[in-house]
Amino acid sequence: MGGIFYLMNCFTNNATTMQVSKQTLFLFIFIGFLFINCNRSSENTKLAVADSVNADALFQKYHLNKIKLPPGFTISVYAEVPNARSMTMSPSGVLYVGTRSSDKVYAVTDVNKDGRADKVFTVASGLHSPNGVAFKDGNLYIATISAILTINNIEASLASPAKPVTIYDGYPKDEHHGWKFIAFGPDGKLYVPVGAPCNICESENPVYAGITRMNADGTGMEIFASGIRNTVGFTWHPDTHAMWFTDNGRDAMGDNIPGDELNVASKPGMHFGYPYCHQGNIPDPQFGKNKSCSDYTAPVQVLGPHVAALGLRFYTGKSFPAAYHNQLFIAEHGSWNRSEPIGYRISLVKMDAGGKVQSYSTFAEGWLQKDGNVLGRPVDVLVNTDGSLLVSDDYAGVIYKIAHK
Repeated sequence: MGGIFYLMNCFTNNATTMQVSKQTLFLFIFIGFLFINCNRSSENTKLAVADSVNADALFQKYHLNKIKLPPGFTISVYAEVPNARSMTMSPSGVLYVGTRSSDKVYAVTDVNKDGRADKVFTVASGLHSPNGVAFKDGNLYIATISAILTINNIEASLASPAKPVTIYDGYPKDEHHGWKFIAFGPDGKLYVPVGAPCNICESENPVYAGITRMNADGTGMEIFASGIRNTVGFTWHPDTHAMWFTDNGRDAMGDNIPGDELNVASKPGMHFGYPYCHQGNIPDPQFGKNKSCSDYTAPVQVLGPHVAALGLRFYTGKSFPAAYHNQLFIAEHGSWNRSEPIGYRISLVKMDAGGKVQSYSTFAEGWLQKDGNVLGRPVDVLVNTDGSLLVSDDYAGVIYKIAHK
């Protein structure tokens, strides 16, 4: 940019000598600006998207022929997004994706509404594990390890958005379980978890091992729920508006206990047992002495042990069969230290009309092969505007699209 202004001065100061007209001068400047903008645009959109030309190649690249789904369902690549973690979508259909091991946040667009991403923009960089993203009133919210930031009116210019502004920076700086999923609840407040800074411990600071909430401007932070070791996903039931969330069970108690948890927080002030009780019925060998599991809220469903259950969403779209309406999909990232790996799949929790869990089963699998080869690790799920289910994968660096024929 500085070079353009330098040349502009040169041409202005020597216009008579060089016999360059004003029209030629401004044409030159216009071409320079056009070059800069084209270069910036190509930098922002250089990530691959699943257009019709490369869809088959991407299908093969990510071994999607190995993913098993119920009859009638298909899987494809929606977009390639490095270290894709938590997702949120704006009312206009722009998909925002956070990262954990990277410093970037991305925006993914499907401008022509053909069900495949057209462009991937880098909307923020240089952040500390910006895992969490949420959207409200035209503004993008980003959660780093210790802070909440916003980019106001972000969709006015996805190619060159403003720098994020910090609205709250009072969360602990611990790396252990410090990455955050965030979302706005039905009450208009932003919900933000704070994981335990350890595998198993008691913390003097009550903000640890719980879920907090605050106003959209970053004021009024308060603790909403406690006794939660590490939740990286929550959502609200479409009818009851109660919060449903996953919680990762502690390590070092063996391969098969405790299970991860699916919990329901129907009101503020509930305690879900950590570090005293696990999966609702297993006292902790160290901190559970003289404690009763009945004193805490038990999970509505015990999930697989060490499956690393993360993002979850109720299916509210219209393109899946009616049996899936208001049923719950859960991304299971997969175990990291179990002798026999488990997880690496999308699970389905079915419930009755009253919201009572009826079953917990596998919906999509194949990212963990029988020989132990890992093809991907699902992180989050989100219902797309066309009714398909988007799945982020930080291991493969991709967003999948699961659709029904």
